[in-house]
Amino acid sequence: MELQIQGRTAEVGPPQRRTVLAALAVDTGRPVPADVLIRRVWGADPPDGARRALHAHVARLRRLCEQTEGSGHPRLRLVRRSGGYLLDAREDQVDIHRFRQLAGRARETGRTDEARAALLREALRLWHGEPLAGLGGQWAARVREAWRRQHVDAAVAWVQVESRVSDPVAVIGPLTELLEAYPLVEPLTEALMRALHAVGRSAEALDCYADVRKRLAEELGTDPGAELRKVHEAILRGGLAESVVRPASRTPARAAPPARPTAAATPWPGTAPGQLPMGVQGFIGRGEELARLEAILASAADQPSAVVITAVSGTAGVGKTALAVHWARRAQRAFPDGQLYVNLRGFTPTGSVLSPAEAVRGFLDALSVPPARIPAGLEAQVGLYRSLLAGRRVLVVLDNARDAEQVRPLLPGAPGCLALITSRRSLTGLAATEGAQLLTVGMLAAEEAGELLVRRLGAERVKADPDAVREIVGRCAGLPLALAIVAARAAAQPELPLAALAEELRLTDRRLDALDGGEASSEVRAVFSWSYRALGQEAARLFRLLGLHPGPDAALPAVAALAGVPAARARVLVAELVRGHLLTEQPAGRYAFHDLLRAYAAELVATHDSDDARRTAAHRLFDHYLHTAHRADALLTPRPSPTPLPPARPGAAAEELSGHRQAQDWFTAEHPVLLAAVEQAPAAGLHSHTWRLASALTTYLDRHGNRRALIAAHTAALDAARREGDAVGQAEAHRGLGLAEDRLDRPDAARAHYLRALELFGEAGDHAGQARIHQHLSRMSEAQGRHQQALGHAHDSLAHHRAVDDRAGQSAALNHIGWILAQLGDHQQALTHCRQALELAQETGDLNGQAHIQDSLGYILHRLGEHAEAVDRYQQALDLFHQTGDRHGEAAGLVCLGDIHGATGRPYPARTAWTHALAITAELGLPDADPLRAGLLERLGLPSADGSAPGSGQVPD
Repeated sequence: MELQIQGRTAEVGPPQRRTVLAALAVDTGRPVPADVLIRRVWGADPPDGARRALHAHVARLRRLCEQTEGSGHPRLRLVRRSGGYLLDAREDQVDIHRFRQLAGRARETGRTDEARAALLREALRLWHGEPLAGLGGQWAARVREAWRRQHVDAAVAWVQVESRVSDPVAVIGPLTELLEAYPLVEPLTEALMRALHAVGRSAEALDCYADVRKRLAEELGTDPGAELRKVHEAILRGGLAESVVRPASRTPARAAPPARPTAAATPWPGTAPGQLPMGVQGFIGRGEELARLEAILASAADQPSAVVITAVSGTAGVGKTALAVHWARRAQRAFPDGQLYVNLRGFTPTGSVLSPAEAVRGFLDALSVPPARIPAGLEAQVGLYRSLLAGRRVLVVLDNARDAEQVRPLLPGAPGCLALITSRRSLTGLAATEGAQLLTVGMLAAEEAGELLVRRLGAERVKADPDAVREIVGRCAGLPLALAIVAARAAAQPELPLAALAEELRLTDRRLDALDGGEASSEVRAVFSWSYRALGQEAARLFRLLGLHPGPDAALPAVAALAGVPAARARVLVAELVRGHLLTEQPAGRYAFHDLLRAYAAELVATHDSDDARRTAAHRLFDHYLHTAHRADALLTPRPSPTPLPPARPGAAAEELSGHRQAQDWFTAEHPVLLAAVEQAPAAGLHSHTWRLASALTTYLDRHGNRRALIAAHTAALDAARREGDAVGQAEAHRGLGLAEDRLDRPDAARAHYLRALELFGEAGDHAGQARIHQHLSRMSEAQGRHQQALGHAHDSLAHHRAVDDRAGQSAALNHIGWILAQLGDHQQALTHCRQALELAQETGDLNGQAHIQDSLGYILHRLGEHAEAVDRYQQALDLFHQTGDRHGEAAGLVCLGDIHGATGRPYPARTAWTHALAITAELGLPDADPLRAGLLERLGLPSADGSAPGSGQVPD
């Protein structure tokens, strides 16, 4: 990142200042909000002095830009605008923008190969080494990788045309240099091999193939792709076609393409997923099983028409997950397109088995598919999931499956991927119908069990008493889980002889029945009992109470609420359980049980704790989740609560959340637990918690397109509210069901739920509830073209919001009224309503609401002929959409901004806005058939993926 003035390189300053300049230059001509600049320079968690430092860097850069005065080139200016800071420059003064202009012109139809080659040569000459060299941080890394891909695309396109207009020798030197920068990009290797062969240097072409094959094996653990192998084989046979290169590839830099692509892969919406959990420390043994898995992976290349599926089965606690994760981590280099992981909870004692719909939805989220693009039905979601994996190399780990039916929808549909499944059951059905390779994991052999103890306790201590070690191994029945627990206990008491531990284990009461349907021996239960009795009184109580927790894992604040102790004390107690291997610490400060230990804790709490103690602890936990969810929901959409919550029990304090991002992150982490809580609250006698939790989840589930979960939660909520005769609870449940049906495009069912909710809210005198229902009905009516009906519902919504002084709600209603009036042609009244809406949204701090209102104002002002102010409004909306992370709203706003520029005779900024919007739709993974993306392709005169002809490319008037 450098600035050149009159042929000399100016001294910009330290890396942070150069990052500020880069962050402005990538958006040349567009204001960049201060918050966005801070995030780009300092990341998501900036230091306290970041804003002051930014102002200082901007002041220095402004003085630096002043030096461009009189340079013979257009002057650079750094100015402050209402939307942020703006680098005022021509785009061709910034190399990356100049590069994109040249590459874009080379793609235009009607150009000769000579003209294309000249444009691409000029574009490639702008590259000098590493982009943004020396600049750190996630933003710079993302931008750097994106620019590398553009560089590779342009290079391959240049080779394609250059080879047709000049001698193949001309491309060999530049291709060799490019391969030094991008040694793993196979299309470049393929092009160089073709060029070398064309000029009679076939031996060098074969050496080139050998080099890339070695690099791929060493760095990615994979083999060359199918197309490169074909070129290699054709050169060996002497039958390679005359053409030097094939059409340009979209293969990303520094990543190998799929080994056996059968069709073009669907554009990857985001970064490659890496969901594998942490591996087990001191993993021991399983040499035979690991070798079998390696052999299955090696044989994958011989199965070009099938997905490779491996099913690992074995009893509870035998180490199936540890084996799968250990091997997956070893093999992840063979799957450069990512690794997906899900715990299907097939044998959880709480009964909260993960459904295929929930699992595939989680995978779509991990693949960065935006909620707006996720279809409603399971079959359609599975189709999208498999389309995303087609032509890619992804490892899918399906852990703790209950049966074959649970995993079938989660299997990839095309070759190149490998599915690794673990289950307590032998999934013979998968072997019969899907060709799965079955692998059974048995108990550890005595030697391996002894080695595990050596790893945990040290060889000297283990060898000092072999008899005690043999007894410990025998009483643990070769089960790794039990051995790990015993080893943790022994490590905690280094002065105690192993013989004493063996004696204590021998005397442990073993009258308890076998765990989980007879799959684990009574000796293993004795190990649990023995380790549990070694806990302190408070830690033992916490272990028992955790058997009441409804979800798959828990964060520390929830653990503290369950125990009714301060968070600091809960941290101490949890640490004691983790040290004893009775609890596992997960990433992001969450804690989980092994299923066997969860079942054991549930039995203990039912045996040793009174009904009242269990009810009180469960009530505290559910209060904690309810009050935190209520707080998080209010941050997502500022509004007063329709009905106040009952006070939380002592010790059940809600988590402190500040801002939209924290609320979003909390829901993302906790929504599986909250959905389980909705399901299990009635059994605990907490019927009102059921519908209140479902109501608090509604906004999050709706914005993330999780319709199935929305319906399941509100179906349970409606049943619970009916049992209690709670009219408001029933109304809230009908509202949630109506919203889900509305999103599923079932308007008749949605209207029936909405009208029933309106009736119940009216009987209860709940103005806030009635306001929200009228808002839903207004939006539905407008979508059906019934504008007068929509306007009536919007006015009713406004009246009810005013009755309870809900200013955020009034803002939304006024904006909706203004929008409908604009559709009806009454632009002056529309303008008045939207301006009132904006004042209220600014008072309440509703940033997303402000964004939508500014968008409405831009639309109205454009229709009134106030084009300059309309542009400013759209720009403010774009800044707010960007700030709140609403990428779809940002793209839609850019379309409107481009349309205004086009209508006022400014084609260049129009195309710039549309191009930016098109890039966002690509990031969101929208298909070419999506109305937003299709409109952009038509405006820009670009063909769609289905090969349909491009639009005129003319600016609409």
